[in-house]
Amino acid sequence: MKPTTALSRPAVLLVEDTMSLQMVYRSILATAGHRVAVAATASEGLEQFRTHRPMVVLLDLILPDRDGLEVMQEIQSIQPETRVIAITANGSVNRAVEAMRAGAHDFLVKPFDEGKLLSAVQNALAEAGPRDAVKPTDPSAPATRSRDAGQVPEGSGFIGSSEAMKRIHGTINSVARSMATVFITGESGTGKELCALAVHANSNRASGPFIALNCGAIPQDLLESEVFGHMKGSFTGAISDKPGAATAADGGTLFLDEVCEMAPALQTKLLRFLQTSTVQPVGATRPRKVNVRIVCATNRDPLDAVRRGHFREDLYYRLYVVPIHMPPLRDRGQDIIEIAEAALARFAQEEGREFHGLDPTVRNLMLLLPWPGNVRQLLNVMRNVVVLNQGGWVSPEMLPPGLADEGRPTDTPLLPVAAPDAFKPDSLLGLPLAEAERRLIEATLAMHGGSIPKAARVLDVSPSTLYRKIESWNSKAS
Repeated sequence: MKPTTALSRPAVLLVEDTMSLQMVYRSILATAGHRVAVAATASEGLEQFRTHRPMVVLLDLILPDRDGLEVMQEIQSIQPETRVIAITANGSVNRAVEAMRAGAHDFLVKPFDEGKLLSAVQNALAEAGPRDAVKPTDPSAPATRSRDAGQVPEGSGFIGSSEAMKRIHGTINSVARSMATVFITGESGTGKELCALAVHANSNRASGPFIALNCGAIPQDLLESEVFGHMKGSFTGAISDKPGAATAADGGTLFLDEVCEMAPALQTKLLRFLQTSTVQPVGATRPRKVNVRIVCATNRDPLDAVRRGHFREDLYYRLYVVPIHMPPLRDRGQDIIEIAEAALARFAQEEGREFHGLDPTVRNLMLLLPWPGNVRQLLNVMRNVVVLNQGGWVSPEMLPPGLADEGRPTDTPLLPVAAPDAFKPDSLLGLPLAEAERRLIEATLAMHGGSIPKAARVLDVSPSTLYRKIESWNSKAS
């Protein structure tokens, strides 16, 4: 018997206990030119793995003699560069999610077609190899490189060192190289598209297109054409053939923003697209195959949309594989200052201005504000500051008027609130001007329940002026 060499050994190991499926999958892979070893149990699969050391393992997560996740972890401990593709039944999607989080390269949900099987294996084989083999200094290295947990590509737009952002970076690093669908949630302006871009930039599709489509910004009657394209003459105004976003993203990533705003009829077509990887433009008679990775996002609660009947349950479970929640800016602590200073430096360079940074009062104010518009609002504030001022340290007077109106809620005043009738105008006589000013401000705040925006309107000053004065008093008191 001839010895097994690197060229003759199987590149793919299939571990599947249902014999009929084992035969079908093996036949498909062999016909496509892949060398395949098969096993029906966990123990047999591990024996085959140790013998052949394949680069890709197709692993059923439900095996008769052992849990599939345990088998996957043992495979990874023996040969970390092996790419494991988890196979699970339609009702066990949560198991696939567990596998992805444990390090699986991709997953397939039964029943899947020939195209999905071959695509998953080809993607895994294309990437298989030592994960740290490419050094960043290697000039011939490909654009996509292995990165340490928590890292995202330079220029991805993610700034911040909070624990929440570190977790998000780690998730992106783990899932980016798979074909698993990523579902991003979060308030408007939190950076969901930047997150999607980071997933794309970390993947082996980084050199392919990244196509973003806002499902909530396109009229419902045009959305199908925007997603899947249309043929000339298929409807009034279709004066030429138009490829849709799904076709334009072939070989790359399709980002569907506000996916919960999609009409029910189009949700059905999107589900079929996810199942078959085929696109049929409006008016076309034949579908065409595309190779697209889906990332979607919404600022709504997707499960609540399912409960209300606005979003298909089967589509939800198909898309909600690896969830990433972008936290609101108000919950990110010092990230606010990091983002503001980075934006200040970038905008100052673009506008040819010289700014030194944020003064302490502005830093404190920014940490107090609730930022309802999140990162997008903060970036707009910093752009406003740079455009309307010549430079120097950013002071409260440079901030846009009305910014502090969104400040501290009335039930959490910055100062102890005295009773409204405790103030008498005559009590100001004989006091130093600074002390008289303080008492007047405190009395006005008391009249308005501690609301700085309301007190500022009465006193005809900017709310940021009151914030600055109160911060100064508090710092002297401490």
